[in-house]
Amino acid sequence: MTILSGKRGLIMGVANESSAAWGIAKKASELGAELAFTYQMPAFEKRLAPLADSIGADILIPCDVSEENASKIAMEQLSKHWTEIDFVVHAVGFSDKQQLRGAYYNTTRDNFKQTMLISTFSFTELAQASSMMMPNGGSLLTLSYLGGVKTTPNYNVMGVAKAALEASVRYLAVDLGGRNIRVNGVSAGPMKTLAGAAISGARGIFRHSEQNAPLGRNPDIYEVGNAACYLLSDLSSGVTGEIHYVDGGFNNVGVPASDV
Repeated sequence: MTILSGKRGLIMGVANESSAAWGIAKKASELGAELAFTYQMPAFEKRLAPLADSIGADILIPCDVSEENASKIAMEQLSKHWTEIDFVVHAVGFSDKQQLRGAYYNTTRDNFKQTMLISTFSFTELAQASSMMMPNGGSLLTLSYLGGVKTTPNYNVMGVAKAALEASVRYLAVDLGGRNIRVNGVSAGPMKTLAGAAISGARGIFRHSEQNAPLGRNPDIYEVGNAACYLLSDLSSGVTGEIHYVDGGFNNVGVPASDV
């Protein structure tokens, strides 16, 4: 028996084998969880299918969170396979990468709305829809980044969206706590993922964090997976409304020692 034995969960946001969402899924499977996945479009399904097959998962459901009621429809599809679930991982975010460069105030109205809808509101919508399949409680988890609480180069409107996402974690934790559904987030350090590559100057950010993190390195997707599995498991039964950092301790650094 392992910490996720007997548990069923939905993973949203696996783009490829380098995704943080895949790191979580792989670890959750190793720890005994039975998994289902969503994908945004057919091209993503083609990438996802062999990964899901490698861990014995065969439930793949389309879900484009930019569409109204997409999460509700996805959960209805999932309910045809499982009557209950124990956890959901939300690893979804999007913004026009051209507008992540330069000054934040140049963000357009349309990109602001789209970024907030996909990166933030989708988690709230997902919480509402998935909680219906958690009659005995469960765990909701989303992914954030330091740019949601401090400025980071070329993150701009995505940082604002992550700030709103972290606030959503706290409000949802209160909304759902009476039903024994816990809501938390993992704030991961820079990783070499598809999402990270969309940030201009990502290599410089990666090096800076690596050089100044107390552990002297950035996390990999499986370290993020380890922390996520703790928050998905009963080991964290008393934890909700929290943002858990997995960044080698970088978030604690004010003035890097190398600058002194």
